[in-house]
Amino acid sequence: MNKGYFMGIDTGTFESKGVIIDQNCNIIAQYATKHGMENPKPNYFEHDAEAVWWHDFCEISNELLKKSGLNNGEILAVGASALGADCLPVDEECRPLRKAILYGIDARATEEMKWLTEYWGEEQIKKWFGRPLGSSDVMPKILWIKNNEPEVYEKTYKFLTGSSYITAKLTDEYVVDRFLGLASFNPLYDKNGIPNPETCKPICRPDQLAAVKNTVELAGVVTAKAAKETGLKEGTPVIVGTDDSGAEAISTGVLEVGDMMIQLGSTVYMILCTKNLVDDDRIWREEFIIPGTFDISAGTNTAGTLTRWYRDEVFVDYAEAEKQGGENAYQKMMAEIEEIPVGSDSLITLPYLAGERTPINDPFAKGMIFGLTMTHTRAHLYKSALESIAYSINSHFEIFDEHKVPINKVLAVGGGTKNPTWLQIIADVTGLEIQTAGVTVGASFGDALMAAMSINFFESFGDLAKIIKKGDVYRPNLENHEKYKEYQKIFNELYENNKELMHRLP
Repeated sequence: MNKGYFMGIDTGTFESKGVIIDQNCNIIAQYATKHGMENPKPNYFEHDAEAVWWHDFCEISNELLKKSGLNNGEILAVGASALGADCLPVDEECRPLRKAILYGIDARATEEMKWLTEYWGEEQIKKWFGRPLGSSDVMPKILWIKNNEPEVYEKTYKFLTGSSYITAKLTDEYVVDRFLGLASFNPLYDKNGIPNPETCKPICRPDQLAAVKNTVELAGVVTAKAAKETGLKEGTPVIVGTDDSGAEAISTGVLEVGDMMIQLGSTVYMILCTKNLVDDDRIWREEFIIPGTFDISAGTNTAGTLTRWYRDEVFVDYAEAEKQGGENAYQKMMAEIEEIPVGSDSLITLPYLAGERTPINDPFAKGMIFGLTMTHTRAHLYKSALESIAYSINSHFEIFDEHKVPINKVLAVGGGTKNPTWLQIIADVTGLEIQTAGVTVGASFGDALMAAMSINFFESFGDLAKIIKKGDVYRPNLENHEKYKEYQKIFNELYENNKELMHRLP
């Protein structure tokens, strides 16, 4: 094979990132750009697909080529991922008909979930999903558009998710990968990835759905129009792509049964590669990207968004000082908690400031700070917030243990890996080693690796294990772990004992 390079670009909740790698999988250029997220109403979260998703892709692609000094013809293949699963209706020209309804943090379709559960019956829903319907499912979001914006629904040519939209803009082909399509759009496709007229009937027309292909298959090639906007060469192969968490799992080294990723981004997303499907109301399960495997997946609604909230609302002075050229606010916040003991002097936070996905699946859950006394400071509050995310992660580990699902290694990735104190807290709470990857840029690196697979530079996912380097290892402090066990028990009970009161709040 002639010398060449591979590009990967990922669009996240607040930031988009891209990389170019060489044939030894070394990063030779990277670029990132930030964007916002709209929250027009409680439980409504949106992105402008044209102004955010496509704009970011074009900016990053052009900047990567500029920074690398490469000729665009040297890019052998491109991979894209995006936050998922979202719901974006587009017309026949791939023009968005409304702003994209985002993944599980958007919980507007609660009435549609109730209606669908009654329509199909709880038993059938359980058979399809292994759990009740949740805010991460696309089917209720499509039905919400149908019920509330009929003029949009009637004009919709395709209902896309983030990665589908970007791939369509690049290639004029409407595709979704099997990993994302069969799970998030369930049960609108059959097990072979063909739209099912019967299950589509109350939701949408079968022709309004994208075609299902495997993640690393070629979706098509860059069109002349997309080439002008992205700087890529017309005819460059583009893979089907996937959601950010799936690509991030691959980038981190989730390549065989027992491998697990904890993605510490704006939210937490977890993927554990398994041998079989595991049904439990509290978690999700689906086929994994790697053929012949499945996964347990789970997601919280806050992580980096919670630390951002503390910076902007509680440590306002630090945020202002940083804007004036001072020290990074997050670093100053971390320095303040160094002397705060395990359990934050008996302070426990429920991090449900935006409702919660797994394991409680309650969009109306509320945040809580429990155990406050006059001795607590904002440093205590912040450490308790970090601990709360660790408790939430560990509550999933307890579920995995109930089902006797093996975990061989736990791999951390995402922006949260820049915070070693947080990683140590997670190790101490879970009692497990937490390992970072040698390359921590995340999903965009996975996109580039899978782009290389698409043209057979790598023959299988197993080949990636040879080139994905290990990073730091955080080993649990067993004394701290024993202390955290008691706080974990209280954390688990706090929601159950207060959810009725939460739901009574207007």
